[in-house]
Amino acid sequence: MAGGITESGEPYSPFVGLVYMFNLIVGTGALTMPKAFASAGWVVSIALITFLGCMSYMTTTFVIEAMAAANAQLRWKRREQEEVDDSDSTSEYSDDDVMGRGRSEPETKPILSIQRSGGHVDHFDIVERVEMGQMASMFFNKVGLNMFYICIIVYLYGDLAIYAAAVPISLMEVACGNHSCSAGSVKYNDTDPCWGSVTRKDAYRVFLSIFTVMLGPFTFFTAQKTKYLQILTSLMRWIAFTMMIVLALIRIGKGTGEGHPPAASLAGVPNLFGVCVYSFMCQHSLPSLVTPISNKKHVGKLVLLDYVLILGFYVLLSFTAIFCFKSSLLHDMYTLNFTDNCHVLNIPFLRYFLGLFPVFTISTNFPIIAVTLRNNWKTLFYRDGGTYPWVVDRVVFPLITLVPPIVVAFCTHNLESLVGITGAYAGTGIQYIIPASLVFYARRHLEPVVGRDAVNKHRSPFRHSFWVWFVWLWAAFCLMFVTANIILTDTKK
Repeated sequence: MAGGITESGEPYSPFVGLVYMFNLIVGTGALTMPKAFASAGWVVSIALITFLGCMSYMTTTFVIEAMAAANAQLRWKRREQEEVDDSDSTSEYSDDDVMGRGRSEPETKPILSIQRSGGHVDHFDIVERVEMGQMASMFFNKVGLNMFYICIIVYLYGDLAIYAAAVPISLMEVACGNHSCSAGSVKYNDTDPCWGSVTRKDAYRVFLSIFTVMLGPFTFFTAQKTKYLQILTSLMRWIAFTMMIVLALIRIGKGTGEGHPPAASLAGVPNLFGVCVYSFMCQHSLPSLVTPISNKKHVGKLVLLDYVLILGFYVLLSFTAIFCFKSSLLHDMYTLNFTDNCHVLNIPFLRYFLGLFPVFTISTNFPIIAVTLRNNWKTLFYRDGGTYPWVVDRVVFPLITLVPPIVVAFCTHNLESLVGITGAYAGTGIQYIIPASLVFYARRHLEPVVGRDAVNKHRSPFRHSFWVWFVWLWAAFCLMFVTANIILTDTKK
């Protein structure tokens, strides 16, 4: 996320880009959404998730516009440098000419003049992958850049804590859960026995320790996804989600659904907000997703279609869940509702498949996020020309990356709260504040050079500055609302 400019990667079609974006957004957050829907009520939930989906789409278009602006600035800088080099190469023939030219020409040359001289070249083409960290360094001042990295780091810590808790929970439920056909009506406590005198909480921590030992070392090295691993995890994700939706629909169609969710419950709104924000998160990975698309002519329509599909998918998954299961029996990890209820699924293999589904898919992402967080820490403290001592580079940074989320996971495995807090705070920054700030300062930064007549072909449909201020105000309101709710909740306790 915090990297610099890299090649766009192997190009792919717009359809493949749509699939990649869908797979990126629909992840762990979707599994925690049904319980959040049940807590807030179905009317409130559908209204809030629709609104937040629209807000996320708006800020996604902001990031794409900022990417195009960053590409334009890079081309302008490169062209300007070429002209300076050409000027230096002729200086030995006429120093007076160079001095005169330096006094008569402006310090910067408008992109429009370069674009006209370059023929068909459009400087707003997105052909170089400029990550969000690079865009922040181009358009933000030092304070803004540091705030950007802090926000990214906090979000990644939350991500790691969620993943570190989700895998041991799934393993604990499979190892300790009662898989008889009457288990669906049982609500387990952490103090309930698992193996003799070993409680469920103890078993969770045992699995967390194993998870840490097995995947933690990847933080000290370089881990990368492979194409085939991505295909495999995507296939498993689609099988699992489709299976859960179909099974819930079958049960509801037979009239045996047990869910009777309320229409509205304001007490569940703050957590639902955090879950929804987290579940629409993709802005930080847009440069890697959008840049390789071969034909970006209709990328705006592509993104809109993706958001419509994702919104429909979330509503379908959550609504079938809240009307199929009692609200009090919905798990933080929705897959677990199918592992202990034979009335819904009585095939042992499929029950274990759904129970272990988060283990396989989440475990492959944990090392990637850990390495990304480690690199962000390094970039935050990086100084030009400086290098880190071996101990700091290979030991300290990996440890400060790995230890905090594991400690959080040891202290709590309440996934709904972890997702809610991560989405409400760091998610608000990444999904609202940073995209709005990037597009705002990108426009201000390029206008003196580009001129008012230049048109960014990837500009957001929400091009008026009102929408930027609206996003900023909405983000401020969200942060105050969530903070006030947490304070009031703690006061009541």
